[in-house]
Amino acid sequence: MPSSPVASPPPSTDPERTRQLRRVALSGLLGTAVEFYDFLVYGTVAALVFGELFFPGADPAVGTIAAFGTFAAGYVARPLGGIVFGHFGDRLGRKSMLLLTMGLMGGASFLIGLLPTYDTVGVWAPVLLIALRVLQGIAIGGEWGGATLMVVEHAGERRRGLWSSFTQMGAPLGSLLSSLVVTLVVAMPRDQFTAWGWRVPFLLSVVLLGVGLFVRLKVVESPLFAEVKKDRAEARLPILDVLRRPRPLLLACCVGIGAFTAQSLLTSYLIAYATGIGYARPQVLTALTVSAAVALVVLPCASALSDRVGRRPVVLTGAALSAATAFPVLALIDSKSPGALILAVVIGHGIAQSAMYGPLGALLTEMFGTRVRYTGASLGYQGATLIGAGFSPMIAGGLVAGSGNGTPVALLLCGGSLITAVTVRFVRETSRTSLSGAAAELPTTARPEEITA
Repeated sequence: MPSSPVASPPPSTDPERTRQLRRVALSGLLGTAVEFYDFLVYGTVAALVFGELFFPGADPAVGTIAAFGTFAAGYVARPLGGIVFGHFGDRLGRKSMLLLTMGLMGGASFLIGLLPTYDTVGVWAPVLLIALRVLQGIAIGGEWGGATLMVVEHAGERRRGLWSSFTQMGAPLGSLLSSLVVTLVVAMPRDQFTAWGWRVPFLLSVVLLGVGLFVRLKVVESPLFAEVKKDRAEARLPILDVLRRPRPLLLACCVGIGAFTAQSLLTSYLIAYATGIGYARPQVLTALTVSAAVALVVLPCASALSDRVGRRPVVLTGAALSAATAFPVLALIDSKSPGALILAVVIGHGIAQSAMYGPLGALLTEMFGTRVRYTGASLGYQGATLIGAGFSPMIAGGLVAGSGNGTPVALLLCGGSLITAVTVRFVRETSRTSLSGAAAELPTTARPEEITA
């Protein structure tokens, strides 16, 4: 990559700092990809087989809802991970926490691949599954905030959006990897997939874990954190500083709801819904793979655009597009045409969701001061995932089962997108905000003229 995009004040032109920025960006990309691979493999396999393996004897719809209940358990745990790892990341440093979150995530995923099923150990099977899912949630709750702010805090002032997109791209890259691996194993005969094939994606996570840890060990601590670490006269807890001024946290939670509602409904839940109306599993996984590939292009473009025109206009455009296309996307899916399915997921997830999601990495980290940035950004992000994604598949499954059609899916997509569209108008533009200094609060509320702009 050329060094010009990260040129800022004189320190940013130092060749060693430029090399370190690239290394941190790669670390964020690989680390987040590993985390999301593990997290999304669970959602995919839960939709395909966990109902019958861990909740046997239930009605298929009930089994699917129960499987997505364990999926939701991981989202419930994510804010806890944001609090715990955010606290120590703000007090002790970003790098050590990122190594710990990656190890915890990879270990939990590997153990899921070794779990006995209900037929072997009875009720302990779902209990152990939920426990490991909670560990996954705690790990990813601390991962995103640390990985993103490490990149943003290394990036200087001019191209924070573009550089933060590397971490954001970890989500579709992890989705792409999980879709490819699951596509290979579901091609197996059904009895073999049910017997042991579903374990393969989880066991492979140990390989990705090794690669991610190798890269992450080579990065250095955030320079902005190193600055504030010199002055530790105050003994405050970062979480108390964040909660003392709750408005930025509430705005951060709400502004991400649309992106995570779309992500959850058009990836994990889509598998259960589409196969339920007649699509073959390989057709659905192909659509997800194509969508993830499109997102890998749209995300950096949207993030780079946010450096030029601002975070708010790009997020608002993505939210408006997601709301406007919710019902057309559902109609394309309901057409039962494989080509229409691909087009639907590309529009709803690859383009609209990516436009909302791309600038979030920079936006959320810019909303908090250096002393509390890990805690604030993590809690804002994980709060948005809990509200927008944690329960969406389970709610959608229940409503679709009750109504007999997919209208609730489109309504949930519209609702999440509209929350983001309204909230972003009350968030002050942060793309030109300096991150230097140790202030516990940055101006995040839009001026009246910005709200009406």
